Amino acid sequence: MTISPFLLRNPVSLRTPVVFASPHSGNYYPASFLARSLLDDQVIRSSEDAFVDRLFDCVPRLGAPFLCANYPRAYLDLNRAAEELDPAVIEGVRKVGHNPRVSSGLGVIPRVVANGRPIYRGKLTYAEAKGRIDSIWFPYHQTLSDVLNQAHRVFGQAILLDCHSMPREALDVASFPEGKRPDIVLGDRFGAAANPDITDAVEAAFKGAGFRVARNTPFAGAYIVRQYGRPSRNQHAVQIEIDRSIYMDEGQIVPHSGFDRLRRVLRSVVAELVELGTDRGRLAAE
Repeated sequence: MTISPFLLRNPVSLRTPVVFASPHSGNYYPASFLARSLLDDQVIRSSEDAFVDRLFDCVPRLGAPFLCANYPRAYLDLNRAAEELDPAVIEGVRKVGHNPRVSSGLGVIPRVVANGRPIYRGKLTYAEAKGRIDSIWFPYHQTLSDVLNQAHRVFGQAILLDCHSMPREALDVASFPEGKRPDIVLGDRFGAAANPDITDAVEAAFKGAGFRVARNTPFAGAYIVRQYGRPSRNQHAVQIEIDRSIYMDEGQIVPHSGFDRLRRVLRSVVAELVELGTDRGRLAAE
């Protein structure tokens, strides 16, 4: 059985230059993949941005496109360049320079899941790795490019909000003002991927809804934000990371009692975010 590499949910009427995406919430694990893994069905999901697609499912109803991956990050990481191949897990690949993501097992075909736990028995063939990239990575990124280009044609600009979740323990590596951990981390590559007014507006929307927000620490954004954030051509990209512990049991990978409340609050945040770059948004800012 194979399924589409992604689901693109379009609004009935496009009313904003803002595009939402969720590249890591895919949860279709092919049986052949699970059969060759060292991990059980629960542990292999530890790198998944579980339920992020559900948290933001209001997006199309509010007028913006929402692109969601179907395959999981453990199978293929859409937030890596197609060339980030790991010779430790793919046969016939030569090491080219030093890439810290690949070296740590987090290339486009990951070697490990969270906490460095190895996924595979042995290596994949190059043909199998290439097959995943050709059938999933390229279609997803072509579609994302097309949707952003459409927004740019219609509105003169495009704003990508790339939606993720972060393990609670990931926040242990950073220090924050007054020791207050953020609920949300925004990444814009320290201003290289989006104009400051765009990131300011995204931050204001989350803060206005009662969230604690940090920028670029510990996550500044990876391949997607770097690739699609082009402020010089009026195309901006901001990565949104949500603390998983506020909506799910991270061990069991199930929503907890905070899920429905977070989903409701995010609806008000999304309603504000879709106004970015529109006449309504500009009037509200004045």
